[in-house]
Amino acid sequence: MACFTVPAAEAIITTVAERIIKSKEKNQTVKNSKKTEEVRIPFSTKLGWLNKMLWGGSALLAFEHVWHGEVVPFFPFLTAVENGETAEMLHEMATAGVAMAALVTAIWGIMVGVTSFFEKQSKKDKSQTLAGGMA
Repeated sequence: MACFTVPAAEAIITTVAERIIKSKEKNQTVKNSKKTEEVRIPFSTKLGWLNKMLWGGSALLAFEHVWHGEVVPFFPFLTAVENGETAEMLHEMATAGVAMAALVTAIWGIMVGVTSFFEKQSKKDKSQTLAGGMA
């Protein structure tokens, strides 16, 4: 019924956070304009991955709900509210919606963890190469 609204709400919050973090990273980059060869993906980019996953999933779910007639183009937009099934709708949002948002966020967390591992590995390999070249 309205389970797509939970990931959409998370997407709105993370989009705002991404923009704030991106501007802070930009300001930090201007202050520290040293050239470093360190391969590191900015956190705002990683947060952008989560945004894309959440927005894409929410759009697909919204389309599915429109397809099944659960969302209509006139007020109150959700047929559950119109039919007096508000409690059932809220229960679905609290169970299915939260579960979907949590699963997407957990998968994103795994992606960020794997990326961080490879970034550290790259840094470690680079430092060993430089140490070996000086000997």
